[in-house]
Amino acid sequence: MMTLKQAMTLDNSELENLKKELRLKIEEKKYLNAYVGLEESGSGVPILIKDNIQVKNWSVTSGSQILQGYVSPYDATVISKLRNANLSPFGRANMDEFAMGSSTESSFYGKTLNPNDLERVPGGSSGGSASAVAGGIAIASLGSDTGGSIRQPAGFCGVVGLKPTYGRVSRYGLGAYASSLDQIGPITQNVEDSAILYDIISGHDPKDSTSSNLENLPTAKNLDPLKKYKIATVRNYVKDASIEIQKAYDNTVETLRKLGHEIIDVEMPDSKYDVSAYYIIAMAEASSNLGRYDGVRYGRRVEGENLIDTYIKSRSTGFGDEVKRRILIGNFVLSSGYYDAYYVKAQKVRHLIKNRYNEIFKIADMILLPIAPMLPFKFGEKSDPLQMYLSDIYTISINLAGLPAISLPVEWVGKLPVGMQLIGRPFDEQTILNGAFGLESALK
Repeated sequence: MMTLKQAMTLDNSELENLKKELRLKIEEKKYLNAYVGLEESGSGVPILIKDNIQVKNWSVTSGSQILQGYVSPYDATVISKLRNANLSPFGRANMDEFAMGSSTESSFYGKTLNPNDLERVPGGSSGGSASAVAGGIAIASLGSDTGGSIRQPAGFCGVVGLKPTYGRVSRYGLGAYASSLDQIGPITQNVEDSAILYDIISGHDPKDSTSSNLENLPTAKNLDPLKKYKIATVRNYVKDASIEIQKAYDNTVETLRKLGHEIIDVEMPDSKYDVSAYYIIAMAEASSNLGRYDGVRYGRRVEGENLIDTYIKSRSTGFGDEVKRRILIGNFVLSSGYYDAYYVKAQKVRHLIKNRYNEIFKIADMILLPIAPMLPFKFGEKSDPLQMYLSDIYTISINLAGLPAISLPVEWVGKLPVGMQLIGRPFDEQTILNGAFGLESALK
């Protein structure tokens, strides 16, 4: 598959031919279930869009039964920015329902397969996006990252995923899961393409009250793979990872050292606190955000004997098990008598996590971490929800602190990729892109 950079040099007739070829390839690899719709909108370089980003006149369902029948009346800001750069939305990517999951198994449309090993998960929640790019049936894709949902599937499928700083890319038009954590970002074939797509979609948006109006400098034309940095490693985090992940981490550290970077060892608090704080905050926000899906205003409606019964039947049959679980827990931690014990305490832990990152960035330019404690796991292997939640231990703290991070494949164990992530200071995407670009070049 040609890269985004190459595709952006094509004229209109060549782009139409490219789209025809893409449709054929998508049909050939339909078994991956990466696409849940093959809608098109406008001309330009085709970009796959996650099913929770609004595209005008498209059915946008967030991978859920409750949104069947909903048609978006407007474009998300990132979609408008794509159009302005001669890129066009092309197809909807499968995802975990309402972005709640780490394996793309909870989708109403069924699971997406990992193109490297069809018995294993592609990661989640942006599993369709990552699977399509890795499987050669998408040039690039837009995903969303609430606790690792761009970086983890990118790592599991062997492609590049960039989670920008919170507020750098507009959330206007993104189906909300946890509003203080969600962020749209690119999933691409290489680091340079990530920088190109990031430059296109980033920038201030008056329609998003959390959008930053800091100066937004281009990163792609300023990529410097030779620049040297101080990179922090967190050994106490990695000790609980599988042997394959630990070995890949050590090898990556050595590669970075050979490239001339200074390696600094640091420690962070036990990751169990990250997991606890993240899921309390995310589920609390989800229970509020998903209150709008009542069978009246959006999508699917199941008639009851009265209004309350209609609410109950619409939500009971429209939401999947994982979404119901998170709504229940979210309502519990926000309820009277438990708000201070859980939600307030989680916000305090969030503040401590952010402070610890700030301390590390006083002595280092970026941090190296794995994206998951294990290789891509087999379908059904993590049937216990708590085990599934623990697979996010290396990604969720970045969202809690609102930091930018980029995931890229660093080696392969058989046919399975191992992804690592570089984490940067707020609004310093250039540094992590430079570091990732240099690492990627050294590993080729």
